[in-house]
Amino acid sequence: MLALFIGLLLFIGVNLIRIFAPDWRKQQIARLGMLGWKGLYATVSLIGFALMVWGYGQTRNDLALWVAPAGIGHLTALLVWIAFVLFAATYFPANHFKARLGHPMLLATKLWAFGHLLPNARPGDLLLFGGLLAWSVFAFVASRKIDKRDGVTYPAGKVGNTIMVVILGTAVWAAFSMFAHVKLIGVKPYY
Repeated sequence: MLALFIGLLLFIGVNLIRIFAPDWRKQQIARLGMLGWKGLYATVSLIGFALMVWGYGQTRNDLALWVAPAGIGHLTALLVWIAFVLFAATYFPANHFKARLGHPMLLATKLWAFGHLLPNARPGDLLLFGGLLAWSVFAFVASRKIDKRDGVTYPAGKVGNTIMVVILGTAVWAAFSMFAHVKLIGVKPYY
């Protein structure tokens, strides 16, 4: 569980720099250049992510703290589908989700983490999904406040782009949940 905890600290910590240490971030960008900063940021994020995955894998045989209610997987599937659509909205230009929400990836993370907390009840599940849920809730609220303070606006959404986001997010969600989840994670999400 220590690797999972350290991985969460690294991943969440580097992703909170913009909120808690914006001046230090600007200094590092000035010192390293944008490419150097992004390289360092990505490296620390990837190390944190790898430690989270590895550490979480070590907790797979821990005893569950409770038994999830029957059928909760349906709610999880719905929340994760919406999360995949919002994740797609992060990278697809001029869609209504990004225009309205500003930070769809953080909302996607909230829904994904909450959805995964529902059927999973081991200590490692609580640490991983609960930690990412807490971070994404805090980061979303803080990011919206920063946007408001700085007068940030997002391009207006276009109907065609929004439809493409829903189609793309749905297709990736279907492929991942039906095929890749069991191969990569080792768990069949629909039981």
